[in-house]
Amino acid sequence: MRILHLIATLARESGGPAQACQEMARAVAARGHDVAICTTNWAGDGVEAVPTNVPLRQDGVTVTYFPVGFPRSWKPSLAMAPALRRDLPAFDVVHLHSLYMFHDWLGGHLCRRFGVPYIVRPHGMLDPYIRARHRGRKRVTELLFQNRVLRHAAAIHYTSDVEREISEPFAQGAPGRVVPLGVDLAGFDALPPAARFHERFPETRGRRIVLFLSRLHFKKGLDLLIPAFARLAASDPSLHLVIAGPDDGMLDQCRAWARRDGVPERVSFTGMLRGEDKLAAFAAASVFALPSYSENFGIAVVEAMAAGLPVVISDQVNIWREVEAGGGARVVGCDTDQLAQALATVLGDAALAADMAAKARATVRRLYHWDSVAAALEEMYRDVVAGGRAASLAAA
Repeated sequence: MRILHLIATLARESGGPAQACQEMARAVAARGHDVAICTTNWAGDGVEAVPTNVPLRQDGVTVTYFPVGFPRSWKPSLAMAPALRRDLPAFDVVHLHSLYMFHDWLGGHLCRRFGVPYIVRPHGMLDPYIRARHRGRKRVTELLFQNRVLRHAAAIHYTSDVEREISEPFAQGAPGRVVPLGVDLAGFDALPPAARFHERFPETRGRRIVLFLSRLHFKKGLDLLIPAFARLAASDPSLHLVIAGPDDGMLDQCRAWARRDGVPERVSFTGMLRGEDKLAAFAAASVFALPSYSENFGIAVVEAMAAGLPVVISDQVNIWREVEAGGGARVVGCDTDQLAQALATVLGDAALAADMAAKARATVRRLYHWDSVAAALEEMYRDVVAGGRAASLAAA
């Protein structure tokens, strides 16, 4: 099959969606399919230093970056339009990532025009908590094109049963398929020494680390984590909180919360960690925490589990059922008291933490290894292609 992914950006600071798109493309390409990605060169502080308007071969996938235009929040690219009009009809299926973006309008329009079936992965944007934000602006976009894009999709790609359950009322009747994301375990089987992390951040040496690794964003529950940590730190001088991830508008507020709660010297803000530095952070940590108010999957949770960490997450991380059933996670409500108690339980019982860590790795191997996930993606694509062509533009 020829499979095309359309996504607004592959910039690392954009978080999990970009990583997931690239990894699922590589995994399916490894099974013998012709996979391509079209995106823009948008980056948080400008544009990425990549060639534009030319196909690049990256890990078995053809990636084409197009210059981003204005308004940057919509991530439009005028150069993308003629290229897709020329090339899209040759693909068997198109995978649209996220909602409310220029590429959704363009991709949905061209797929219906040329009769190419398409799949939409909403990236949690149909979660009622996220959907309610900026409702007026989103409503305009829905009326202009987004509802039509959803309505005529061959499938909506959800990454957990919970995401499907909470999203389907807003999916315009399109059929849903649940295929999780995966993680490449190669980098997690032999982590770098924790000393690598301590050398970069010497204030963490000799401490037991509570690790948060994600964007610093309003939905991530940092307003719960920092006071919960401060409560534990008041009676345990060995604890240190590491908040690792790119700033998405919350860094100054997080620093203010740490000062308010009397732990500014017990919290490290590392910025985004990549590659070996990220793996070293997992190696140095005692427990991973992600108390999000909304999280359609949580790649960082799965990576922490793959690294052999017990995890404490909220019941708004949509894979909570699966990871809790596997025994590697403690699940709490979005509540400071519950979060502090769960962290205290894991940190206070070494045998429990070790058992959770072992079960966490086993859960990842069973549910989130790319070999099995790629096979499920391949099946979804085959079913969509076999199900017939997309509705014509006139019928839409």
